[in-house]
Amino acid sequence: MEHFAAIPIFVAVVEAGSFSAAAERLGLTKSAVSKRVQQLEAGLNVRLLQRTTRSLSLTEAGERYYDRARGALALASEAEEVAAGLQGRPQGLLRVAAPMAFGRLHLSPLAAEFLRRYPDIQLDMAMDDRMVDLVEGGYDLAVRIGNLPDNRMVARRLAPCRVVVCASPDYLAAHGEPAHPAELARHNCIHYSYYRGGAYWTFQGPDGEIRVQPRGNYQVNNSEARRDALLAGLGICEMPTFIVGPDLAAGRLKAVLTDYPLPRHAIHVVYPERRRLPAKARVFIDFLEEKLGGDLPLWDRGLPASLLALPNGKQL
Repeated sequence: MEHFAAIPIFVAVVEAGSFSAAAERLGLTKSAVSKRVQQLEAGLNVRLLQRTTRSLSLTEAGERYYDRARGALALASEAEEVAAGLQGRPQGLLRVAAPMAFGRLHLSPLAAEFLRRYPDIQLDMAMDDRMVDLVEGGYDLAVRIGNLPDNRMVARRLAPCRVVVCASPDYLAAHGEPAHPAELARHNCIHYSYYRGGAYWTFQGPDGEIRVQPRGNYQVNNSEARRDALLAGLGICEMPTFIVGPDLAAGRLKAVLTDYPLPRHAIHVVYPERRRLPAKARVFIDFLEEKLGGDLPLWDRGLPASLLALPNGKQL
């Protein structure tokens, strides 16, 4: 029983991947974190972590202990939320995962306002374009864009994710504007490394689906880097309007192939299934819906009607 206080420290070390990172997250010294984990191991009479000079890994006993410890902490956190909910004060650590570009452009600017509104919440936001496992990573919720393959998650739709093929006016003046998706074969196409749709751009034509394999001399795993390349006139690219909407509205970029729409996606907030959504997560989702939700989000305002048309040709 006397070692229970060390459990959150042990879990933090595992999730952070090192004693120093866990210490920074917890606001403790590295030596204090190491000492508490050593005390936990001594009290259990078992080694939980395998330490080397360059790495840290779980022993078999550590893996089993971590799985149960993490679950116990989640239940404890839920109990705290229940108690806090009775007082009407959402509080505690809220861990959120988000795509890098969307997080930096649309979530980061809202963080200060959210925390002023809910000062008892500590927001820990992880931005990464790679898909993360919410349960394994210990996240309360995530912002996801596109298909939602994980049916273990509960999803709430925030906004549409409109996607266009675009390029700078200078690039189009030098290389011509494609009139059909097949003409992309002669263009320098900028590709996104983490695109889950595969190696093809898929358009909807009058006679059905048209698939094009983009080819070019630049591939990158960050969408803001793709935008930089577009603005520099490097090539042509498939981009979400939550990144390039202002550029399209200002004329810095131009949408092409608008008669051949790309698949429509949506931006969702997802969270693990549980009996009760913690108050800290509920108010964050409500806040995002207030600020970013709706069929015409802020980044799409000012776009021409042709880019806001639904696949059946209707307007919003």
